[in-house]
Amino acid sequence: MQPDTRVVHTEVPALTSRPLSVPLYQTSGFSFDDPEAFADGMTRPDGAFVYTRFGNPTVRALEDAVASLEGGTAALATASGMGAINAVLLATLGSGDHVIAQRALYGGTLALLRDLEERWGIAVTYVGGHDPDEVRAALRPETKVLYLETIANPTGHVSDLPAVSAVVGDDVLVVVDNTFASPLLCRPIEHGADVVVHSTTKYLGGHSDVTGGVAVFADDARYRAVWHHSIELGVTPDPFAAWLTLRGLRTLALRVRRHEENAEVLARRLAAHPAVRVVHWPGLDAHPSHAVATRLLDGFGSAFSFDLADVEAGRKFVTAVELVRLAPSLGGTETLVLHPAGTSHRQLSEEQLAASGITGGTIRLSAGIEDADDLWHDIAQALER
Repeated sequence: MQPDTRVVHTEVPALTSRPLSVPLYQTSGFSFDDPEAFADGMTRPDGAFVYTRFGNPTVRALEDAVASLEGGTAALATASGMGAINAVLLATLGSGDHVIAQRALYGGTLALLRDLEERWGIAVTYVGGHDPDEVRAALRPETKVLYLETIANPTGHVSDLPAVSAVVGDDVLVVVDNTFASPLLCRPIEHGADVVVHSTTKYLGGHSDVTGGVAVFADDARYRAVWHHSIELGVTPDPFAAWLTLRGLRTLALRVRRHEENAEVLARRLAAHPAVRVVHWPGLDAHPSHAVATRLLDGFGSAFSFDLADVEAGRKFVTAVELVRLAPSLGGTETLVLHPAGTSHRQLSEEQLAASGITGGTIRLSAGIEDADDLWHDIAQALER
């Protein structure tokens, strides 16, 4: 071979040992000696790796790891949390179908449901998520999905997953967003969920340096159906994003416990502060979901909200913090705040915000892993301002 050819055809070395970390397969495609194996790999998710939009070894390692954590049969990684939600809902719903959804949801999910109503003629009925009778009353012959969040964004509402899942029957797909809890605090499949979705951008990645999502399936047939739809939808993550998420996943247990320790300190101190009207952390006895959270979760989470007097107070607070950062997202090592009415839930009307339990003075806080007293000193000075 001439040098022009040699520089193109670099061989991957064969290994006689195992790497300690998952290798990064930063490749768009894979070559074959067998054309039949090539063709077969494009028809099913468990065939040979062919093209990274269909599957990739680094991405598959992430999928297998999260499926194992959640107790699912398989998982589908995506380029974002909304990618996972869209892949599941768009592969399941059609015009004329009906969805039962929890009222207190992430703003992006609520916006998606509204779009499905307006453009596809899909009906949506909103429920509290804790009353089986309310869910039973909402059921219709055309109901296809019950959509819940384990710990709601940002009010901390905890759905009674076993109770409400039990009333919908086998023909209704129970989809649960487990982002705020992570598999360390709850595994919704154990409580009746059919599909669990995550924004891996948050706790699973854990370092504020990657965007991704994942859907975990209790049933293999459902997984394959969504996989076939997803490869045409184009929600596939980049292998490097999957690799970064795998790196973060290794410290998930350590981080989640520290996050929650800090959240408890901050939530209890905020609850005692005269400038704070109410704290929405399910670990507090006064929270409406405290009893359900105590029974269902292995912890109370570390992203929560609290209410100040009004919009102006909320804006002043988020601009006054110094150590705590005003930024989107959550679940990273640093403590973050945002003003939901103007950011994460900006798509909602005043009526929808009220139905979700969000006021103009609501602040969402994601506790990081810093020293709790340092965080409180910054929060206290911002409250004084």
